[in-house]
Amino acid sequence: MASFTKWLGAGLGFTFGGPIGAALGFAIGSFVGGLSNNDLSEEQRAYQQRVGSDANATNTQSVDFEMSLLVLAAIVIKSDGKVDQKELDFVRIQFIGMYGEERANNAFKLFKGIVKKEISARQVCLQIRTNMPHASRLQLLHFLFGIAKADGFVAESEIEEIRKIAGYLYINERDYSSIKAMFHDASESAYQILEITKEASNEEVKKAYRKMVKKYHPDKLQDLGEEHLKGANEKFQSIQTANDRIKKERGI
Repeated sequence: MASFTKWLGAGLGFTFGGPIGAALGFAIGSFVGGLSNNDLSEEQRAYQQRVGSDANATNTQSVDFEMSLLVLAAIVIKSDGKVDQKELDFVRIQFIGMYGEERANNAFKLFKGIVKKEISARQVCLQIRTNMPHASRLQLLHFLFGIAKADGFVAESEIEEIRKIAGYLYINERDYSSIKAMFHDASESAYQILEITKEASNEEVKKAYRKMVKKYHPDKLQDLGEEHLKGANEKFQSIQTANDRIKKERGI
């Protein structure tokens, strides 16, 4: 337990409070009997105070991003009325890939408790968008679509839940549709990823590609740490693949 509280307490910032903190507290209480504020480091409490005084904070802690992922993933997984083992396995595999086995095991302990609690997506997203920059929120959405597709089929209820989450996170329809298209193989998906239509001119295609490269460049997530850059690179690769597909189709 000492290593668990050290991992959690040393990194939590804005997610220590609010609805995310409540979900984490419920999960912790389900297997360790609660987490005392005395278990948290002085450094973490000082960070929490700074975040609480700055509603426009833009430097998201790695663990804050991790906890936000856990809570939103639980909401999406339960949206179709069941908890699918393939989706649970996907979350675990993704976390092992990002954080290593020990940290992922700690996170998954929390996750199994979080999925048992009813959580307001709107309240959680309000907390996230107040404290997390736009690029990080886009990365959250990308991860959620990956979870939804983990069982080989994206249910309509999952799509609707992710759409609501996107709206709550102030992610506009074009960005939402672009990320959604990254998980579909339809012929028009390449255009949707670049946020254009098939009627766009070659010059408009080039302009859209440059815009998307700037928006989704992994450098925008450097503050989240190396562990989150894999997902950012996957998203960036989708942009490049879409552009290559369009260029091949048009012979440009």
